[in-house]
Amino acid sequence: MGAWQSYRLRLQRKRWRIRAFRKRRELNPVTNHTDRIRPSDLLVFCTQRNEGVRLPYFLQYYREMGVNHFFVVDNDSTDGSLTYLSKQDDVSVWSTRASYKRARFGMDWMNWLLMKYGHGHWCLTVDPDEFFLYPFCDTRSLRALTDWLDASSIKSFSAMLLDMYPKGRIDQQPYTPGQNPLDIASWFDAGNYAISKNPRFGNLWIQGGPRARVFFPETPELAPALNKIPLVKWDRKYAYVSSTHNLLPRGLNLVYDEWGGEKASGILLHTKFLDTFTAKAEEELTRGQHYGASREYLAYADGVRENPELWCKWSEKYINWRQLEILGLMSKGNWA
Repeated sequence: MGAWQSYRLRLQRKRWRIRAFRKRRELNPVTNHTDRIRPSDLLVFCTQRNEGVRLPYFLQYYREMGVNHFFVVDNDSTDGSLTYLSKQDDVSVWSTRASYKRARFGMDWMNWLLMKYGHGHWCLTVDPDEFFLYPFCDTRSLRALTDWLDASSIKSFSAMLLDMYPKGRIDQQPYTPGQNPLDIASWFDAGNYAISKNPRFGNLWIQGGPRARVFFPETPELAPALNKIPLVKWDRKYAYVSSTHNLLPRGLNLVYDEWGGEKASGILLHTKFLDTFTAKAEEELTRGQHYGASREYLAYADGVRENPELWCKWSEKYINWRQLEILGLMSKGNWA
């Protein structure tokens, strides 16, 4: 990369950080338990709206993984989820009625909270329907992973978003609070993924899976990106650029081996496709707060009206992380 491009990226990172600082005024503290955070704590950061049915299992999952504290921005929920979150001793909550779209789809809010509270911590930035998997997660805590990353001088860890779905209609089986969504959405696409490199930011760009296959069959290049870098040893000088797809400084995006080897990587099991999905897609389409004039949600709404089934004869049923490694969707790299 040339000196001029490096300079421009430094300026862009500065702009995102200044923007996040300004957007902090949109966040109203509801419960703030940050005085309880210890220097070694593992933190989760999340933006949510009307995800009350998902929150009990979401919090349980990450607590069992070893997360110590949650930072949540509630974007004008009407389902009681803000009240639920405010009663959790390990959750600090901010509310806002401001535009999700004008906050760069929530990333300005996340960047501010990460800047203020995440410095020096391993931080996991995820949505309420995303469940992080990493090598040996069945026998080793998240702390074991971050200790190894620290010992290896690795500051960021990637995870491909893997869309999970049920066999049959997605609205066939009701999801209940506290239930493991994988009890219902236990299938995924093992293949049909396209990978390219973003020349500006250096990150990989991954597309495919059921969303490309079902909702963008004629224009797969418009399908949602599946590459994420959710786990970062945060520094207040960092900034996410586009969701958790990439961040600055640019070196944090180099989470892969360009010379034929493999770096350790994980998976985010994406459990969007439950019986709540149809109503959610219609709501978000009406709100118009998502990327690309809500093109993705327009495709969702049209798709589920015509055929609310994502399963096909090539679908695989999820077993464990080792299965995903064998399929080449994640890697333990040299972490043995």
